[in-house]
Amino acid sequence: MKTLPLNFALLGAAGYIAPRHMEAIRATGNKLIAALDPSDSVGIIDSYFPDAHFFTEFERFDRHIEKMRRKDKSNSIDYVSICSPNYLHDAHIRFAFRSGATAICEKPLVLNPWNLDGLQDIEQATGRKAYNILQLRHHPTIMDLHQKHANSEKHLNIDLSYITSRGNWYLHSWKGDDSKSGGIATNIGVHFFDMLGWILGKHISTAVYLKTPTKVSGTTQFAKGTVRWFLSIDSNDLPKAARDKEQRTFRSIKIDNQELEFSGGFTDLHTTSYKEILAGNGYGLEDARQCIEIVYGIREAKISALSGDYHPYLKGSQ
Repeated sequence: MKTLPLNFALLGAAGYIAPRHMEAIRATGNKLIAALDPSDSVGIIDSYFPDAHFFTEFERFDRHIEKMRRKDKSNSIDYVSICSPNYLHDAHIRFAFRSGATAICEKPLVLNPWNLDGLQDIEQATGRKAYNILQLRHHPTIMDLHQKHANSEKHLNIDLSYITSRGNWYLHSWKGDDSKSGGIATNIGVHFFDMLGWILGKHISTAVYLKTPTKVSGTTQFAKGTVRWFLSIDSNDLPKAARDKEQRTFRSIKIDNQELEFSGGFTDLHTTSYKEILAGNGYGLEDARQCIEIVYGIREAKISALSGDYHPYLKGSQ
């Protein structure tokens, strides 16, 4: 068995989330030896692994990884960290498996539930594993909540509001293309749906009341709770108090009308996720299935008329 440091490759090195993976690789005592991104705006690598080989073309990156694997086992890739656009995740997980490596993939793990089935078949055939970064499961407040309600039959009523402002560029990038990002619920909400399912159990049903390119809202029933949720990238949806403080992001979770305080504690969650994965305790394909099924269902859902129970932000839209 290899000893530290282990060798990592990274796909999507110029993306927003990539530095958290670089930090996690470094903090766990490992090294990044190769990185890929079509964009060459990757100077951030110098802050972590200045000796890493960098490629803008997948074919040359693939050739380099294969050459190292064949030349010297000590230089072969042990893990592939995947921070590429959402629609490429399943293909890049397969690349990791073909390279003899374990995959660590950002959320959403895949866009469609059936993609998980194919990856599970390849896992069994190759003996490799794919792990998903589900960092909210490592947040102390969320862990406490999960433990508190693990054996409880109490039905919770939750309001989730998440507004993370994005500029005009967003809709002109791959993130604004539902076929590539999965839409708002997938791109900015999948980790919340995972967290809610982790706490509230089996998903029962979801009604969608609002769906535009910049926002989506609905109500989801779980075995142990009802969640009214509102997700948006439109800064106009920010509460006045947030705008007055020039905050670009607003996050609120109310449980039975009581605000859940978890504004802090997010800094090192990727590193915690890596530590758990390296210890053999990561979250795999089946762990991600329910949240993938939920956001896929939202993407495909027809809009329901406003009736019954829905998010307070929609009250004025009748």
